[in-house]
Amino acid sequence: MNSTLPLCRCHSHKPYQDCCQPIHLDPRQALVPEQLMRARYCAHELKLVDFVIQTYHPSCHASEDADAIAESVSGDWSKLEVVNSESGSNDNEGFVTFNAYFSEDKRQYSFTEKSRFVREDGQWFYIDGEMYDYPLAVKKTSVGRNDPCACGSGKKSKKCCGA
Repeated sequence: MNSTLPLCRCHSHKPYQDCCQPIHLDPRQALVPEQLMRARYCAHELKLVDFVIQTYHPSCHASEDADAIAESVSGDWSKLEVVNSESGSNDNEGFVTFNAYFSEDKRQYSFTEKSRFVREDGQWFYIDGEMYDYPLAVKKTSVGRNDPCACGSGKKSKKCCGA
């Protein structure tokens, strides 16, 4: 892996050109639901509204909700954590559970979703999902004065960055 290449916004720790970019150029490049889910999240960070609409299952009629989808995509997305990927009831169904983080009004929020994907004619599509805990404010971790400093110096917080 060439460390000079920009990392993918899906937080896979892979270069964008080797991760979501090929899927953004051709959604059929997603071989498993997790790849499409990561590319859809990445599209939110990169503001690729058309890609998000294009990768909804046709039965969702996403183009009819283009304004609402564009509003969601225009949010301040910051992080993705994939929790689980699992097969569905057949080879053309799969599920991905993830946590997504975004900021709004100077506060950070997160939600967890279990998304369902279906494959038709060799292409995966997002069809629906179950959302949990939406939205939850992300709690800041507080560091006590006598706790080790978060910077890793080994000093107590009060004698280092917490001073």
